[in-house]
Amino acid sequence: MDEQITAERQGFPVRAGRLAGVVVTLVATALTVGLTQGWGRTEQTPVPSSTTASSAAAVPTAPVVLNGTDDAFIQLLIPMNEGALALIDQLDARPADADPSLRALLGELRKAHQAELRDLRGLLAAGNVPELNIHEGHQMPGMVTDASLAELRATSDAEVSSRAAALIRAHLTQTVVLCRGEQNAGGSPELKALAGRMQQARAAELRTLDDRPGAPTAAPGG
Repeated sequence: MDEQITAERQGFPVRAGRLAGVVVTLVATALTVGLTQGWGRTEQTPVPSSTTASSAAAVPTAPVVLNGTDDAFIQLLIPMNEGALALIDQLDARPADADPSLRALLGELRKAHQAELRDLRGLLAAGNVPELNIHEGHQMPGMVTDASLAELRATSDAEVSSRAAALIRAHLTQTVVLCRGEQNAGGSPELKALAGRMQQARAAELRTLDDRPGAPTAAPGG
């Protein structure tokens, strides 16, 4: 009997360790899913900032630790920013006199998004995590897709500004949601700080977008 009790006591740490590992895995998975579904949408009052101020930090020179939510956030934000840049590039080929106020904002968005991409990829590298386009072909909220770009190309010059503004609004709005999720469930202090700056910049960009006369109030299909 004593031997049996001893054996059970010796086995307990192993079983407890395995159980703890399963719990950690489940929590990390839940946080990753929660980020993409917009968990943690606690209302926060955005602090005014310029549209290009979100990426003032230098690329980390020391290793960083990224949890599942951090990884999911970066892997989604990279294609989202790239899609927005593709939209801006496409608009450059349209008539130069179309909605100058929108073009001015998009010029600022281009600089901010390019800087954010450098920071996001720098954090992936510092975390020793490969970049994976896990959302290729997916219709994610706020994502400018090849299909939406094709629709924009087919849009008349008279309607292209309102159509593009609606796509940009959806992109900026969803980025705010994702930034809140990262700040609530992320693990990397460096990435959470970047997400905070991005959220502030997006809030300012949305205000600028909505100050335009006749600006649309709903995303395409919304």
